[in-house]
Amino acid sequence: MPTVNPEPLWRPDPQRIAQAQITKFQRWAAEQHGAPSEGGYPALHRWSVDELETFWKAVTEWFDVRFSTPYARVLGDRAMPGAQWFPGATLNYAEHALRAATTRPAEPALVYVDETHEPSPVTWSELRRQVGSLAVELRALGVRPGDRVSGYLPNVPQAVVALLATAAVGGVWTSCAPDFGARSVLDRFQQVEPVVLFTVDGYRYGGKEHDRRDVVAELRAGLPTLRAVVHIPLLGTEPPQGALDWSALTAADEEPVFEQVPFDHPLWVLYSSGTTGLPKAIVHSQGGILVEHLKQLGLQCDLGPEDRFFWYTSTGWMMWNFLVSGLLTGTTIVLYDGSPGYPDTGAQWRIAERTGATLYGTSAAYVMACRKAEVHPAREFDLSRVQCVATTGSPLPPDGFRWLHDEVRDDLWIASVSGGTDVCSCFAGAVPTLPVHTGELQAPGLGTDLQSWDPHGHPVVDEVGELVVTNPMPSMPVRFWNDPDGSRYHDSYFDTYPGVWRHGDWITVTSRGSLVIHGRSDSTLNRQGVRMGSADIYEVVERLPEIKESLVIGIEQPDGGYWMPLFVHLAPGAVLDEALLDRIKQSIREQLSPRHVPDEVIEVPGVPHTLTGKRIEVPVKRLLQGTPLEKAVNPGSVDDLELLHFYEDLARKRV
Repeated sequence: MPTVNPEPLWRPDPQRIAQAQITKFQRWAAEQHGAPSEGGYPALHRWSVDELETFWKAVTEWFDVRFSTPYARVLGDRAMPGAQWFPGATLNYAEHALRAATTRPAEPALVYVDETHEPSPVTWSELRRQVGSLAVELRALGVRPGDRVSGYLPNVPQAVVALLATAAVGGVWTSCAPDFGARSVLDRFQQVEPVVLFTVDGYRYGGKEHDRRDVVAELRAGLPTLRAVVHIPLLGTEPPQGALDWSALTAADEEPVFEQVPFDHPLWVLYSSGTTGLPKAIVHSQGGILVEHLKQLGLQCDLGPEDRFFWYTSTGWMMWNFLVSGLLTGTTIVLYDGSPGYPDTGAQWRIAERTGATLYGTSAAYVMACRKAEVHPAREFDLSRVQCVATTGSPLPPDGFRWLHDEVRDDLWIASVSGGTDVCSCFAGAVPTLPVHTGELQAPGLGTDLQSWDPHGHPVVDEVGELVVTNPMPSMPVRFWNDPDGSRYHDSYFDTYPGVWRHGDWITVTSRGSLVIHGRSDSTLNRQGVRMGSADIYEVVERLPEIKESLVIGIEQPDGGYWMPLFVHLAPGAVLDEALLDRIKQSIREQLSPRHVPDEVIEVPGVPHTLTGKRIEVPVKRLLQGTPLEKAVNPGSVDDLELLHFYEDLARKRV
C-alpha cells in the first residue's frame, strides 16, 4: 500500500506547537535526561522507545508523581507478559486525581449534563469532600485493599465519586452501564466477587425513563459476596430493603485518607466484549494507569487545568475510565448521561457548546451519522472553544476527516486514536505538534514501540501487517482475573509472536510514520492473498445513502474456496434491487479492489453489536461456519440476540 495522502489536511501553527505541553516536556527532558532537543516528535518518540526506563522516569518527574516509598528501578523485568514497573514504589491513583482541590477548590472538577443539556458543575472541593466521606463509609463496611467494589451506574458524578473512593481505600473498581441486562452484568461481576454494589433505580435515555429495580434485585440475588448495596435514586425512588442510601454515605465533611499501595496494585477490572465465552476480566494497576494516562492525556492530548474534556461514553466502556483520568491533569471533565442523538443527531455538538469543551471525543460512527444527517455543527453551534475532535471505537474514514474539517473548522485538530480495553489507553493517535493526514492516525504514542509485522515477524512499512507492540507499556494488564497460571493472558496477546504483544488489528505504518487502521485481523478479508480490513469495506458501502449499516464476513471453505457475503441493513424506504446491487459492487470494485467484491449481498433486519457498540464479526463468521449459537457467542454480550438467529437460520439453509 503506497503512502497516499502527501498533503496534510491540517498543520498546527507555530504558536500552537510552542505552547504544547509535549514541546515543553521535550525541552525539559533534553536538559534533564538527554532527550533529543531537535527533530520534533519523531526524534522524541524514538528516544522514548530506545530509552524506555529514562523516558518513564522523566514522565513521573514532569507530572510530579508522588511516590510515598521510592522505587528500586523503573523496570525490574521487561519480559512480556509479566513486566515489572517501578518495583518497591507505593502511591495512590485517587490522591493524584484530586490534587487540584488544594489549588483550585472552587473551580469545577466535573460538569454533568443530562438530556436536558443543562450543565451542572461539581467543584474540586465538593468532589474531594464526597470522596472523603464515602471512603470512610467503605472502610466502615470492611472494604480493605484488594476488595472489589462494583457499580451498575450511568455516567453520572456519583460513579466518579464511587470509583475514586474505592481507589482511595485500595479497593478494586469495576462497572457496567445500566443498559446491560442482568445476565451480562453477572457474567462480569460474578468473576470478581464484589463486596459492595452501587446501583441506580433506573436511567433516562432517549427521552424515556427506564426502571432497573428488577435487574438490581437479580444482581443482588446473583452476587452472594455482597456485604452492602448502595442505592442512588436517579428516578427518585426509595431504597429497596436492606440497601444503603447514597446521600447518607456522602454527607460528612471528611478529608480523604489515601491508602498507599504498591505500583502494580489493582485499580480496576475492565472486560473484553466477551463475544465468545465469558468476558475476559482485565486487571489494570494503580501505578500503570496513573503514569500511562498522565502521558496520554497530558502530553498526547495536551490537556491541562484550562481545558474541558468531553468524551461521549458509558461506564461499560474503557473510555469512561480514560475520561475520569482527565482529573489527573487538573482538567474539568464533562459527564454526559443520555442518548448520543437525543433530541436530534446534533446533540453531542450542543453539549460541547454548552460545556465549553476544548477536547471533544466521540465515535467514528457518530461523525458519519452526522455527515449522513447533514448536520452542520459550525453553523448550528458555537464551537469556538473546541480545539480538538477525537474519535475512536472504529477507524474514522477519510470522508469523516473531510467532513469535520469542512463542517466544524478548517483549523481543527482531528485526532483519530486507536487503543483498547486491554491497555485502557491508546497505542497511537493524538500528537498536538504533528500534521493530520486524511484517513490516518498521526503517530504512535510516546513509549509505545508500535510496528506493523508480516506473518514471519518482520516489520513492514507502507504494507498491511499485524499491529504489534515490541516493548512493555505500564498499562498492559497485570493479569486477568481467575487466570492463575497466566495462560489466558498469554494466549490473548502473545501466542503469535513470543514476547511481543499482538493486538489483533491490521495496520499500515506509512513511510511518514503515520498509521492507517484497517480493522480486526481476526475478521480480516483475505482473498487470493490480498488482505483487507472490514473497515475499508464499510467506509465505501456506507457512503451509499440506501445503506444504514453493513457487515462483511470472509469464510474459508473446506474445498479451499472463499465465501464472502456482505450483509446490508437498509435505510427506511430503500430496496435492494439490481440497481443498488450494481452500485454496491461497483463502489467496492472501483474504490477498493475487484477481488473484494462480495460473492453475495444479503439484506438483513439489522447488524448485531457488542454492548459497547462494536459490530460482531467473528461470532457471525462462526455461526456461518456451522458453530452452534451458544458456542459461537456469549448471549449476554450482544445488544440484540434476536438478530443472531437470522444468521443462524441462514447458516442452516446453506448446509
